[in-house]
Amino acid sequence: MSKLTANTVEIFKADRRIKGGQRLVEKSDFAPVTRDYIESFAQGKQDQGYRVDIFETFVTRVNMMGGAEYQERYDTPRFCSPSSEAYWSM
Repeated sequence: MSKLTANTVEIFKADRRIKGGQRLVEKSDFAPVTRDYIESFAQGKQDQGYRVDIFETFVTRVNMMGGAEYQERYDTPRFCSPSSEAYWSM
């Protein structure tokens, strides 16, 4: 049995007008569900021609000044994260 985790799914569509060739169509957060459920959802979107990236929503980082571990979203910009020097030098 898989453990329950919070996941985020990013769905991209091919678009030749964009420099990278793909644009973000949707970013969905899923409440704690199994990895199998997320992969079946992603497979359905891939069958329709989309590119799907799956991330764990929260990652564990270490506070640079205090050394304490904390949880933050995977897509937090570096300058907004207490684990980076850029955050503390502002």
